[in-house]
Amino acid sequence: MCLAVPALITKIDGTMAEATLSGIETSVNVLFTPEVKVGDYVIMHAGYAIGIMTSSEAQETLDLLDEMAGPDVEE
Repeated sequence: MCLAVPALITKIDGTMAEATLSGIETSVNVLFTPEVKVGDYVIMHAGYAIGIMTSSEAQETLDLLDEMAGPDVEE
């Protein structure tokens, strides 16, 4: 199963960008989303930004992913 997830763009250098994904910094190729700007959310799949999302769309998706993961387990 493939999954695309929201990521917040924090820096852009050409076709490569830095993004925050659930608090983790990662690199993402923005070749397919040339209009992306720092501060935008993108939907990221396999290291590529494949679309731009609003912050509310991103938050809704992140909330659903958290819900699917279930409650935190404390040891």
